[in-house]
Amino acid sequence: MESGYTLAQATAEAARCLLCHDAPCSGDCPATTDPGRFIRQLRMRNIKGAIATVKRNNALGGLCGALCPTCDMCQRACTATGIGRPIDIGGLQRFLVEYGWEIGFSPLAAGASNGVQVAVVGAGPAGLSCASDLAQAGFAVTVFDRLDGPGGVPAHVIPSQRLSRAFMDREIQEILDLGVTFVGGREIAGRDDLQALFDEGFAAVYLGTGAWRPTRLAVAGNDADGVWDGIGFLGRAKADHNGMKKVVSGQTVAVIGGGDTAMDVALVASRLGAKDVYLLYRRSFPQMPANAEERQRLLDEGVHALILTQPVGYRVEEGRVVGIRAARTQLTDRMVRGRRRAEAIEGSEHDIPATLVVEAIGLRPEESIRQLGLIEFDRGDRIQVEAATGRTGADRVYAGGDAVRGAARIAEAVGDGKRAAAAIVAELGEGVAR
Repeated sequence: MESGYTLAQATAEAARCLLCHDAPCSGDCPATTDPGRFIRQLRMRNIKGAIATVKRNNALGGLCGALCPTCDMCQRACTATGIGRPIDIGGLQRFLVEYGWEIGFSPLAAGASNGVQVAVVGAGPAGLSCASDLAQAGFAVTVFDRLDGPGGVPAHVIPSQRLSRAFMDREIQEILDLGVTFVGGREIAGRDDLQALFDEGFAAVYLGTGAWRPTRLAVAGNDADGVWDGIGFLGRAKADHNGMKKVVSGQTVAVIGGGDTAMDVALVASRLGAKDVYLLYRRSFPQMPANAEERQRLLDEGVHALILTQPVGYRVEEGRVVGIRAARTQLTDRMVRGRRRAEAIEGSEHDIPATLVVEAIGLRPEESIRQLGLIEFDRGDRIQVEAATGRTGADRVYAGGDAVRGAARIAEAVGDGKRAAAAIVAELGEGVAR
């Protein structure tokens, strides 16, 4: 993880802010961190005030500053773009969190107890955000997760060059210091498990179980040795770096996809010693869902981007993948979710050598989540909720994050957790207002 701003650099960057009266950047932050306010405070040298704005609005403000594709969200709305480059909102946000640690200033505090217990299922960004706001409002919060440690995908999957574990652990600890209890190794996977939480005395349950099930290509050979899914590859690389180095070193790696996970896989494979890394994406380079900075980092690392290319099958010998059968694609006039549809060009099939393939084309909630019962789901196994509150169809059960959206941005998960916490406060207790 690269070093962030110094105090002098941060204040110089904040000094470029145009101090918009109705800051458009604040309106484009899904986590409602209010960058217009904290940048103004930093520019005016009210540094503790700026830190307080970030952390009180977003308990995972450092995480969002380090990982969110701000160039596609708040920075895109920055008025300064019209006369130069946008303010580096993510960089300033991360700086303020780290500077707060440096000077020993923590603006978060638990509210006076109201005696109400709430269970949060899932210790990723959505669950932790909800837990933080509830604890600050006086609720007794217990967070349950099937994994042994909190943090969800950012802690267990995202490579250390993008986010160090020490950074993540420190921000999570600030939430636990509010009195939030973490219980690892307990999976809430069925209707009886959910009812058991109410029987144990919890007045409400928030489901932030995430999206951990990889989408797989429906092509021949996808079950061959050497074919991985993106989250499995990254999780293994983070948990056992030396072991994965032995797996990847000297291999020709093909990564399929164009999102942030695909970027991470390609970079990790390169740094694990792959002989060559190819990225296959069926649309054009600018249409990749990954943000521009990650796409540029991919090229700087020497990864070969094969655009307008899609796999149609795998070449397998003796049970192991040895290559990809691919086709060239073209963009048609037919639109799919706001983008031109990519279709294979007849007769364009060709072979691409690969001794290790990673499919990084999407994530979905686990199918087992349907066993919770009394909750409505869509065809993608996503929980259906009331958008403004996160309420599900089950009494006193709320949900948000990737369990509702599918794989989405961290700031969106944080925003979901905050909205649900506000709804729980309104329904179950007077709470102490921040």
